[in-house]
Amino acid sequence: MSKNLPCLRNEQAISLKEIPVLKDIDFVNELITGMSEGLRVITYFGDRINQTEVILYAVMADDRNGLLYAVSSSVNSESFPSLAGRFPQVQLFEREIHEQTGLVPEGHPWLKPVRFQSSSIYDSFPVPPKLIGDADFFRIEGKEIHEVAVGPVHAGIIEPGHFRFQCHGENVYHLEISLGYQHRGIEKAMIGGPYPVTPLQMEAVAGDTSIGHMTAYCQIIETLTKSNITASSGQIRAIALELERCANHTGDLGALAGDVGFLPTMSYCGRIRGDFLNMTAVICGNRFGRGLVIPGGTGFGLNKKQSSELISRMEKGLDDFTSALNLLWDSPSTVNRFDSTGRISKKLAMYLGLVGPAARACGCIKDVRQDHPDGYYRFAQIPVCTYDTGDVFGRAQVRWQEVQASVEFIMQQLESEQNNRLSGKPFDTNKPLKSGALAISLVEGWRGEICHTAITDAKGHFRRYKIVDPSFHNWFGLAQALRGEQISDFPLCNKSFNLSYCGHDL
Repeated sequence: MSKNLPCLRNEQAISLKEIPVLKDIDFVNELITGMSEGLRVITYFGDRINQTEVILYAVMADDRNGLLYAVSSSVNSESFPSLAGRFPQVQLFEREIHEQTGLVPEGHPWLKPVRFQSSSIYDSFPVPPKLIGDADFFRIEGKEIHEVAVGPVHAGIIEPGHFRFQCHGENVYHLEISLGYQHRGIEKAMIGGPYPVTPLQMEAVAGDTSIGHMTAYCQIIETLTKSNITASSGQIRAIALELERCANHTGDLGALAGDVGFLPTMSYCGRIRGDFLNMTAVICGNRFGRGLVIPGGTGFGLNKKQSSELISRMEKGLDDFTSALNLLWDSPSTVNRFDSTGRISKKLAMYLGLVGPAARACGCIKDVRQDHPDGYYRFAQIPVCTYDTGDVFGRAQVRWQEVQASVEFIMQQLESEQNNRLSGKPFDTNKPLKSGALAISLVEGWRGEICHTAITDAKGHFRRYKIVDPSFHNWFGLAQALRGEQISDFPLCNKSFNLSYCGHDL
């Protein structure tokens, strides 16, 4: 990496004047050098200044040292050099830049839509719209090759997404995933903000990750106002985030059991997931944590009675969870269905830029709570749970381990503060934001790394707000996991990733 690039850490802001604006070839070389040295591109987006100029911003993470490097480039032409052929971790970022700004990534191997019509965040610079689902799909020719189209409407009550399989008999040669059906224009709605409605939008970026995304947003606000939250507020946020992890991992493990017809664990986990959600409701009255995390602190505190009740519920929840999962692990036929299904190597996971349990199941030791600790995680560590098989079994094992680690973490926090009242201390939300700055916030959500990046204008309003949900990194990983598998393994592989449609379709 160039020594001239400014570096910052999670929950820090930097003046835009400090970020070098490079020529396109120098910008590309910095990205090539960084990724070649093992850095990851965690966000990469465009900010259109006028009819002729777009500023490209990229932030790379050095996980070993907990550092972030920001770099930018001014593009005055209609295109910029693509790196997707060499570094697939940026392929979706480049396609998104094209869709939102109109710039063409020259040399991109498969420049297809990300979110289709109305995806541009700039009304005066629209990209020619395409109807949702109107895409050129990759096709394999041959007399015995057949194509299977699944969705966007599915049998269950789930969000829409389209999957196109190229098959020979039952064997899947290629899976292509087409999304965009949940596109709501959240990033576009952020321009000129923050607004009174912004917190509600942040809690709905991905509805099952309300705590994760709202925490990332609040950290942006706190960074740009140079505000520090109390230790007790940070502790409550961490407890809520781990409860969100427990609930969703439990639900996923139950769904995996259901996908192979193992009904005991499926039934138990469905109920236990609800128990973990109800624990969040003990804190704030809402099972998904709406209204709990607010700029400057938390909207609710914890008293001794609530802490005692949560400790009792956590002990019961962990016992029930352990019993339900031991039924699963003790079933040879069930474990056999998980084993070696949907395998991704560690090398491929790093190549694609996977994050969260999907990456850790491949042996990648990658976790924001350790690499770029935010909030209370700076003071209270939690172990990083990994596995090395990269298959459905590995992804299930990581979830199993993480629930146990999260429960232990929560219990420690509740027991250490049982005699004290934990309360939030919100500040005046009308406090002006730092102008002409870039701020970044990373949170380890239950699916993986959540990244929020804000750029403010001269008046301290959002000029650009970029959200990267972990699903944005991982959908392509699901497509790769299906290669060489049986098409009947798709539901199992899909649930082992359990990615968000709406988190992708911002």
